[in-house]
Amino acid sequence: MEEIIGILNSIVWSNALIILCLGTGLYFSVRTRFLQLRHIKEMFRLLFDGKSSESGVSSFQALSMSLAGRVGTGNIAGVATAIAFGGPGALFWMWMVAFFGASTAFVEATLAQIYKEKHLGEFRGGPAFYIERGLGVKWFSVLFAVVSIISAGFLLPGVQANSVADGIQNAFEIDTWKSGLVVALIFGAIVFGGVKRIAKVTEFVVPLMAIAYIVIVLVIIAIDIDKLPGVVALVFKSAFDMEAGFGAVFGLAIQWGVKRGIYSNEAGQGTAPHIAAAANVSHPTKQGLVQSFSVYIDTLLVCSATGFMLLITGKYNVINPVLGPDGATEYLFSGAQNVSAGAGFTQIAMDSVLPGFGSYFVAIALFFFAFTTLLAYYYIAETNISYLTRNLKSPIYTHLLKVLMMVVIIYGSINQAKLAWNIGDLGVGLMAWFNIIAILLLQKPALLALKDYEKQRKAGNDPVFHPDDIGVSNAHIWNSINKKNDEK
Repeated sequence: MEEIIGILNSIVWSNALIILCLGTGLYFSVRTRFLQLRHIKEMFRLLFDGKSSESGVSSFQALSMSLAGRVGTGNIAGVATAIAFGGPGALFWMWMVAFFGASTAFVEATLAQIYKEKHLGEFRGGPAFYIERGLGVKWFSVLFAVVSIISAGFLLPGVQANSVADGIQNAFEIDTWKSGLVVALIFGAIVFGGVKRIAKVTEFVVPLMAIAYIVIVLVIIAIDIDKLPGVVALVFKSAFDMEAGFGAVFGLAIQWGVKRGIYSNEAGQGTAPHIAAAANVSHPTKQGLVQSFSVYIDTLLVCSATGFMLLITGKYNVINPVLGPDGATEYLFSGAQNVSAGAGFTQIAMDSVLPGFGSYFVAIALFFFAFTTLLAYYYIAETNISYLTRNLKSPIYTHLLKVLMMVVIIYGSINQAKLAWNIGDLGVGLMAWFNIIAILLLQKPALLALKDYEKQRKAGNDPVFHPDDIGVSNAHIWNSINKKNDEK
């Protein structure tokens, strides 16, 4: 099975996808006039704009739910594997994916808001919805929905469960199947409570855990702050080192930086739009900007914190080390040679500065990060099931999903780490291919919405979205939303 997954990954994660991801982010950055820089102040303002309703969640709850998906094992174990296989320079390319990907995240989230629908009393949306309504290609939307259910419901959860089990075993010496069973039971207790319960849990847990993790890591970095300039220089040297050959350090740094960057911040992957559509806002651009900002939080804050900690402490190891011009090994550190690439690197790094605390804290952080990510994955899979079964008006299919995902979580916890990550990569890659092609074909409504929002803000108004006024069709839900708001 590992060989088959490896072959499929080599096809899905070819250089073409890497170029497509970076190229799309650059293209949308230019088309939006680098909104990720121009509208940073507006992003902050919008974090607490909008209130929850019977049909949707607040902007902050949607942000927390999307961060639950973005901030996960990719921020702890993923950064470690990126450095292990791509060298320290992989961290730079994760930054690039985040910066350019912020514009991609804006486009996909705005499209999700424009073409959202209401199913069983709740707002639902995502790539399947905007592919059908915006592009009018039914088979493409159904294909994406099926791939998303398989990826978010059955492929990706295994990575989160595996990292949690691995971290807990390293810290507390608890069997992986036992921690997997506990995670599965708690997961079931929350998801059977519906999207509102998921929103409430993530709204509390995600900000608290992210802040705690960043603070602890910053303390570790501050202790050896004199090493930081050298670490930054190492990142850039490794990212652009041409002496060792393009296919060696440079090529691996890009490949693993982009792969892990997309896995972590999900820009262009097509997962976050599902959650963005659930927000109760007066204009799609509002949630688009909030989702754009979430990419920064994920990669420029949390991933950078992990990366700098690993590099400053030296507690990592580069797999397939590169030989320099003088024959000496470059970018090879012996601090974590006896630990498999992943959460173990981060635990050793933190424990080297905070002995007796670091490995336990990382294990706890992994539990909360990964657990909230599992909740986000469930919501994504559930949304696509709702799309495929929206005419049936029956919750039986989502109940079946909940049970099957609990089984997947237990299985993922006892699986081999390498196989779990490869399976997760395959799911991410498939969704990214379909979604990026879709948003490139369907970019105009998102760009029109941005222009309309900026025009209304310039006039001093709180923007309200009227799709017909700007030439956007098939966004029927907004007529009823505006009518309801007018009646209040």
